[in-house]
Amino acid sequence: MRSLPLPLALTARLSPVAVLACAGWVLTSGPATEAPDTAAAKDTRQTQSEETSGPASTAVTKTYTEAPTPCTSVATKTITSLVPGAKTAGKEIPSTDTEVRRTCSWNALKEFDYRWLDVSFEITESDDAAQTSYQERLKEKSGGGAVPGLGDEAYSVVNLTTEDKQQTREGVVIARVSNALVVVTYNGSDFESRKSPSTDVINKGAIKAAKDVVAALQKKSG
Repeated sequence: MRSLPLPLALTARLSPVAVLACAGWVLTSGPATEAPDTAAAKDTRQTQSEETSGPASTAVTKTYTEAPTPCTSVATKTITSLVPGAKTAGKEIPSTDTEVRRTCSWNALKEFDYRWLDVSFEITESDDAAQTSYQERLKEKSGGGAVPGLGDEAYSVVNLTTEDKQQTREGVVIARVSNALVVVTYNGSDFESRKSPSTDVINKGAIKAAKDVVAALQKKSG
């Protein structure tokens, strides 16, 4: 008796190489299954890639972990120049967290001339956080300009206010140094003329104090 041809399914199980060579079978059977040795090679490459790259590091190195002492951050000669008659020791303003934020102020009235200076340190969690805070403060103090060469970036602005015909001119300098922010405020009034010091006097005074403060901060990280 003449043997009958084997069914196609059985032939495929018995002779996979011969069946895979048949174009009709390949077209009707859908995507080919990945060969075992190819899958193993892929797993090996993936494992090697993971071992090479390793897990992404989330640790952030902070240049400054705490705020320096603010009342010693401004040179004595700067204080006597900007705030005549003030006690050079200054007065630290109480803070809820002295590791993160510290402020010192000096003020004095000499004859009819009044001056006020305060400096603040603010320590953030990262350079990015400090930069975000810096940009937000610039939006609040618009109208000023950049201060080249002061920290990583710095900005100053001067504004004039008048109350009961008494003028007060105030300058603010904001500087970022890595993950720390420095904020200096300097203002003045003349109670005899009821005028204020010029923009140039206040702006240069605030920048002078800011340079002292930034230098003190950078010295701490050295």
